[in-house]
Parts: sequence; C-alpha cells; structure tokens
Amino acid sequence: MRTPFATLLAAAGLVALGCNNTNSVGAPLPAPQDLASVSLNQAIDLYWADNSYASAPSRFLWYRIFSTSYDNVRCGATWQLEGTTIAPEFLVGALTNGVPRCYTVTAVAIDGAESDQSLPWQDTPRPDARNVVLYASATKADSSGFLFWDDANNDGVGDPNELGLVENPSGGIVDFKIDRNNADSTLWLVPVYSGTTMLEYGTVDDLTAIDYAPATGYSRDSLQAFPGDGYVFHILDPSGLHYGAVRVTHVGRRYLILDWSVQTDPGNPELTLRGGLLTAKPTGSMVATPR
Repeated sequence: MRTPFATLLAAAGLVALGCNNTNSVGAPLPAPQDLASVSLNQAIDLYWADNSYASAPSRFLWYRIFSTSYDNVRCGATWQLEGTTIAPEFLVGALTNGVPRCYTVTAVAIDGAESDQSLPWQDTPRPDARNVVLYASATKADSSGFLFWDDANNDGVGDPNELGLVENPSGGIVDFKIDRNNADSTLWLVPVYSGTTMLEYGTVDDLTAIDYAPATGYSRDSLQAFPGDGYVFHILDPSGLHYGAVRVTHVGRRYLILDWSVQTDPGNPELTLRGGLLTAKPTGSMVATPR
C-alpha cells in the first residue's frame, strides 16, 4: 500500500514516532531541482538534478518519490509514496495508459531531515514503440534481452507482435542483452544470438540519422551504452540477412531506454524507425500551481 506524503519517515529507525527529542535532526537538504520525465508504455521515467546529494554527500540518505492525481490543471491534494532511490532517477511502473499523474521528489538526510518537495511535474503514460526499457540482466533478466524481429509464422512480413520483443536472453534467440559492469556501474550491449554482430555508429541527433547500415565493421564485441549514441546490428538468421539499429536515449545504473528500427526486407540496408515515429524526447510539463 502506498504511504501518504504526510507520513513520517520511519524506515531504518531514522525517526522514532512519539519521540519529542529533535536535537539530532539537522537542517533539511536542498529540494531536488529540474525534475523531468519521459512517457513510456504503462510507466513514467523520472529524472532530476543530483543537487541534494551534491550539497552534503556525507548526510545524504536517499530520495523519496511521490505522486498524486492530475486534472489537467492542478495536482491533487493527497501525495502518495511511489518509492525511494539513491540515484537521481526513478521508474514509476504499473500505471494506466492515458491517465495523467503529478510527481514530486524530496531528499532525506541520514538524521531524518527531509527537504521541501521539488517543483511538481505531470506526465501521462502511453502506448509507444519508441521508448523501450531494458534492464541489466542481473537486475531483471526477463526484461534484459531485445529481439528485433521474430518471424514466428515464417511469412516474411513484420507483424506488430513479432517486432521489438523484450525477452529473457537465456534462450539464446534475442539479438542482444544488457549487462552491468558492477565495478563502475556502466551498462553494456552484449550480442546473444549467434548470427548477430554489431557496431557503434556514433552520436546521432535521432534514430532517423541512421538511414543506411554500414557494409562492414561489425563484431561480437560488447559495446558500452552511451546516451545519444547509435548502434547498428547485422543479423543473419534462417530468413536471411537483416539490419537493425538502436539509439540509446537514457542510461541509468540498472536500466536504459532506447529507440529502435529494423529492416525486414532481406539484405536491404535501409533503416527506418518503426511506424514513422520520431525519436524519444522528454515529455510531460511542470505544474506551476499545485493545490
């Protein structure tokens, strides 16, 4: 059950309810700044500046993320806890597409002092083929592998339910998976299917900039994921040679977000974004006057 915003922080014994001695609680950390988001399918990816942590690293404990209703004008009055995180990002899941909500973030110190709310931000989840979330395999294996096209009925046509599949890589049929280097928290694209090789295309403004797949330069080497970078895939399977591409739009510590394209015409190096959709951009907006 979600916890109302007004509920005192009790986790880890930071605040003892009924205790009147507040001498050990210091000044609150600065409120998190620059809250923004990207609308996903049944989810909202929130991110913000890490200024609260930067102001006092030795006092910082975590961020708390809250949400409430939104009537297209103002935020609702009752804020509910969505979760906590030590990173300046949070993925709010299990949402209903088409239903807007307001979000805000606070910073909590190790002595229990909690900052003011960030300026509220509203966004609405929606069905979208662009913003695909892939987790590191050690974090959430079932959502760590990506398969550009599985021609399940062998008709040579890219049916909607055959394209852009997020699956567990253990079966060996996904084109690539996401692994995390625990030493430095970087995320890496790792080829899985035996017929898949890939190359780093470089920084691109949007996925449509990768209009033709290069003829050479592919390998089975893992590639580090960088925001704004494009990656092209050379896929040789029983249906023939196909090319795919992704552009990474966000890289966190546990997951990344990407846009993708695939060419189902065998041997054709032309790459176009599925459905003609534009690349992912920040969505939502600041709410100036919450009630």
